[in-house]
Amino acid sequence: MDELARDDGTGRLWFTVRQAAAFLGRSVQTIYSWERRGTLTDPRRDEHGRRIYTQAQLAAAERAVRPRAARVLDSRAA
Repeated sequence: MDELARDDGTGRLWFTVRQAAAFLGRSVQTIYSWERRGTLTDPRRDEHGRRIYTQAQLAAAERAVRPRAARVLDSRAA
């Protein structure tokens, strides 16, 4: 299995769910959670039928969850 993100020839990198988790330092379950919640949307499929996302999609999802994560951590510290 290819462990690296794929370049589609236009400079975009595509990541499977497992690769995305490793790239972002998150768990695979976190990526699936983002999918269920609608934070990470519009996946394409690779030749094996696996969902793949661009680096830009992953960055947008990471930015979207950051404010909520900060609130949760702040409430736990109080």
